Amino acid sequence: MFTFIGDFACRTDAKGRVVFPSAFKKGLGEGDVRLVVRKDLFESCLVIYPFSVWEEELIRIRAKLNPYNREHNRFLRNFFRGSAEVSLDGNGRFLIPKRLMEQIDAGREVVLLGVDRFIEVWSKEAYEEGELSRGGLGDLAEKILGETDSGDQI
Repeated sequence: MFTFIGDFACRTDAKGRVVFPSAFKKGLGEGDVRLVVRKDLFESCLVIYPFSVWEEELIRIRAKLNPYNREHNRFLRNFFRGSAEVSLDGNGRFLIPKRLMEQIDAGREVVLLGVDRFIEVWSKEAYEEGELSRGGLGDLAEKILGETDSGDQI
């Protein structure tokens, strides 16, 4: 089971590689160096999945798609268009394709944010701009989690 926690400011090296934070390596496990990176569907960031989590996502997607439906095919084509497989090298670095980094306007400084089973990659500027205002997280938690299905307060 994967759980990624924390945010880490990183700089890409001259070749565009990013050092994978050691806290994330621990969450990833010893032998799992294959990752999938894709453009997020809703935000201006990238999402990195361990390969096994990516495979679980594909099972979920395949269960909902009809290969003989044009709209489903268009979704799938564009979903994969924004994706790439990457791997960690011997020094714990990975290279995100330039085309994906350009989609989020990322320069040399990026932030890797652990969000449970995946990692988001943000340009430093966009990450800093996206922080909720004071009390905003509490308000959002109350709206989403404040009541259970039975109407009881948590």
